[in-house]
Amino acid sequence: SGMRLWMRRHMQDVFGQHKPVVFDKPATDGRRNMVWGAKQSIGATARVEDGFLRSRGLGAELVPPVSLVVDDVGIYYDPSAPSRLEQLIRQRATLREDQRRRAERLIKRLTELELSKYNIGTAPPDLPEGKKILVVGQVADDASVRLGAEDGATNQTLLNAARAARPDDVLIYKPHPDVEAGLRDGALTEPNAADVVIDGADIAQLLSQVDELWTMTSLAGFEALLRGVPVVTTGAPFYSGWGLTTDLGDVPPR
Repeated sequence: SGMRLWMRRHMQDVFGQHKPVVFDKPATDGRRNMVWGAKQSIGATARVEDGFLRSRGLGAELVPPVSLVVDDVGIYYDPSAPSRLEQLIRQRATLREDQRRRAERLIKRLTELELSKYNIGTAPPDLPEGKKILVVGQVADDASVRLGAEDGATNQTLLNAARAARPDDVLIYKPHPDVEAGLRDGALTEPNAADVVIDGADIAQLLSQVDELWTMTSLAGFEALLRGVPVVTTGAPFYSGWGLTTDLGDVPPR
């Protein structure tokens, strides 16, 4: 349930290989009831959402996902309640040596191939000299912002907070690709608060050129951590609260 019409064929490809998926009608034969994202659904036993390596293109442009998250506890971008991802992280607080090697190989492959969520954009322009702070914008009504950011938080308040904390550094603002394409809301009201506004840049290439990243809840923060870039969060994304980030937001005590 909660699935947009254009996505149904792709969900059928993923989950309907042995028995067709039924949409907008609760299962009564023992199969699980899946709901899209954080939408409300009576009897839902799992939530489905875009995966972290989503596609080469935007969902707002109807490009289908190549990976999906299925969570039978919550959903990773809603910090108000536990999620399966959160439980898995906690269960693996201490890794075996083979698990550590597997993680290191995966990180190495992701970074060498310069993979990110959408895998779009061009090489960034030459950036000014100085300590470079990347501030990443998000879609204004994105579920991760609504559920994980502070009340009233916007891309402008994020940028202003970064400027107040880093008055002498070079602030580079990157709009969300959906906002760049004019498909979703989230434009700045005072873009001059940034030293540079970069449109159309590949985030994976940009991360190799900056010294720090600021975000509310964006997956770009996780991608920065994979590349050893320090991250400051003003919300409560799934990767905050573990000692990896500087957290300015209200992270749940658990």
